[in-house]
Amino acid sequence: MAIVNTCPPFPNFISEPTNISVRRCSTVPYLSNKRPAAVASISCPHIDVDYLESELRARGVTFSGIGDSCVVRMELENGNSANLMLPTGLITSFKAQMWHGRTMELLHTSVSPSPTENAGAGALIQGGLSLSLGCRNPDDGVSWSPNAWALHQVNGNPQDSIEVELISRNEESHAQVIKHIITLGRDLLTSEILVSNSSTASLHLMGSVTCHLAVSTPDATYAVGLEGSDFFIRPPFVADFNIIPREFTKRSNQDPRKFWALNKLFSKSDARKWNVEDDAESLMRDVKEDLEGEEQDNYKHLTQKLSRIYTCAPRDFTIIDRGRRNSVTVRRNGFKELYMFSPGSEHEWYDKYSYICIGHAALLEPLILNAQSEWRGGLQLWNPNS
Repeated sequence: MAIVNTCPPFPNFISEPTNISVRRCSTVPYLSNKRPAAVASISCPHIDVDYLESELRARGVTFSGIGDSCVVRMELENGNSANLMLPTGLITSFKAQMWHGRTMELLHTSVSPSPTENAGAGALIQGGLSLSLGCRNPDDGVSWSPNAWALHQVNGNPQDSIEVELISRNEESHAQVIKHIITLGRDLLTSEILVSNSSTASLHLMGSVTCHLAVSTPDATYAVGLEGSDFFIRPPFVADFNIIPREFTKRSNQDPRKFWALNKLFSKSDARKWNVEDDAESLMRDVKEDLEGEEQDNYKHLTQKLSRIYTCAPRDFTIIDRGRRNSVTVRRNGFKELYMFSPGSEHEWYDKYSYICIGHAALLEPLILNAQSEWRGGLQLWNPNS
């Protein structure tokens, strides 16, 4: 199964749900401060999509469906648009106006058949911009990760900017609430996380806001502005929507510790078992650098396989793609670490692996959220090419 965009030559993007055998959503998870009856429970608040469209279409937001999922589309009058899916919260598209007068897809999303064992689950959608966050109470060791999102509220207008707010709550502890706020502006897309801890215990957060930026090929792509940044070479971070080429995964059947998965981040005992040097040698054979170091290149060529966590990096840097003649500035807020993954350039141009993965993260050290407090963090993509 392959889904092809209407704007060649970028064949693996989701950008227009109306071109993917779309049906209307009969219901969609929705919460609104204006409708107190719907706020009573986040587990099953459903409102007919006709009501949503009548209320929100004027704000530049429409709804459609793919299988059991609902696609929320935001569109500004200048042509910028973004799509996100419910209940997964995956952002599958960000189209921005370019200097040549047309829009260009800046996110890379791949659609493929589900694995054989999950054949009844429909298509496997990966890439885009997603949240993989784990929350743990260190006192009792209980962990929780938001994986189902409800639409909370919509603000803004199609002339200036549109803000869609999603919400997820730990059903076992209503003191833990996470909001995912997606903002589409005239030149930017922002994914912001707001974590509220109203309990009497601290909360440890680990994970990443991960973005797959579309490029022609990593061979034509450069990261500008990272000179002097400290980094560690680490295996790729595995999450529900991350795209990782087969040459990285073929060894994982023998040793699952070759990868960092969200449910392993809090396990110090597993971390001690990892032989990081062996992992880096087997997974990064094309990388000849030490396992840690300082970035020496202010114009970093991303042609080789690369998987790094920068622990000291500027809050913003730029990805330049000479093949598509565009650039994207990535800005960080709240998170202290920068995760970067390049699949390397031995793959076809404009193919499934034509992307650079950027994550604003807490993978090496947790973020500690004190009792009765909030934390904000996120990622912003700014388009300087309009």
